[in-house]
Amino acid sequence: MDYKDYYKILGVSKTANADEIKKAYRKLAVKYHPDKNAGNKAAEEKFKEISEAHEVLKDPDKRAKYDELGENWKQYQHAGAGGGRGGENFDWSKWQAGTGRSQGFGHQEGEDFSDFFESIFGQQRSGSRAQPRGKRAVAGEDYRAEAEVSLEEAYAGTKRQLDLNDSVVEISIPPGVKDGQTLRLRGKGGKGRNGGPDGNILITLHIPEHPLFKVDGEDIHADAPIPLYTVVLGGKALVHTLKGNIRIDIPKESENGKVLRLKGMGMPVFGKAGEAGDLYLRIRVDLPRKLTEKELDLFHQLKELRDKAE
Repeated sequence: MDYKDYYKILGVSKTANADEIKKAYRKLAVKYHPDKNAGNKAAEEKFKEISEAHEVLKDPDKRAKYDELGENWKQYQHAGAGGGRGGENFDWSKWQAGTGRSQGFGHQEGEDFSDFFESIFGQQRSGSRAQPRGKRAVAGEDYRAEAEVSLEEAYAGTKRQLDLNDSVVEISIPPGVKDGQTLRLRGKGGKGRNGGPDGNILITLHIPEHPLFKVDGEDIHADAPIPLYTVVLGGKALVHTLKGNIRIDIPKESENGKVLRLKGMGMPVFGKAGEAGDLYLRIRVDLPRKLTEKELDLFHQLKELRDKAE
C-alpha cells in the first residue's frame, strides 16, 4: 500500500491554513468534476483523489493523525504495518482501523476512498455496515452562485439566467426576496452517482441600496415631495411607489414631515401570496420656484394678513 501525500495532491504546503486548503480544493474540484469530464476515467480518479485529500486536511483531528503517521511512515512500512523491528517505540495499533469499527474517525458514507485512507481512518462509521468501494451512493455537488436584483425586481419577482458549470440555468426569483437571502433549487446541481441524489443550486441574492426607498422588513419608507399649495389647501398629489405612480389624498394644512401610511403597498411577504407590508410616505414640502411678480405680491399680502392675525 503506497503512502498518499495529501498536501502534494492539493498543491499546498504542510503549513497551509484552512482557507488555503479550501481554496485549492475548490479550484481542483471545478477542473476535474465528473460533470465537466464525462467519460474521462483519469479525471474521475483525480476528482476522487482530491476529494479524499480534502476530507482529511479540512478536519483538524484527521489532519493531526495523518501528519503524525506521515512522520513515521517508513517505520510503518518496515514494520509490516504491525510493529516489530524499526517500529518498537511506536504504537501501530491505532493506525490499523481494519474492516471493523473505525477508530473514532469515521467518514461520511457515500464517499469513495482509497485503501490508504481506509487503513488509517476505517472503512465505515461506528455502528454501520461498510459498502463495497466504488458502489457507494454519492450525492451530486451543490452549485453556488450569486445574483444581483434591483429593489423593483425584488418587489415584483423576476428571472435570471446563470452560467453554471458551462451550462445556462434559468431561475425564477419570487416576489418579496430580501438582500442576502439564499434560494435553493433542489436537484438542479451536479448529478449523483451510484443512485445518489442530485445536488442543489444555491443562489445568494444581493439588492443594492435604492436612492428613494428604504426597506424595513416588509415595510417601505420614502419621502414624498408635495407641492406647497396642495399641502396647504389639501387635494390629490402624484407620488412614486414600487407599483408605479399613483395619486393619493393629502389632508389640508398637512405639516412638513407628516407620515402617511399606505396599507398593503409595502414589500410582498415572501412565500405568502396576497400578503404585503405597508408603505410609509413622509411629506416633504416642495416649495415653488421662479415665482412671478404677481405671485410674490400675493405672498406679501398673505404675510401681512398672517402678521395682523397674530
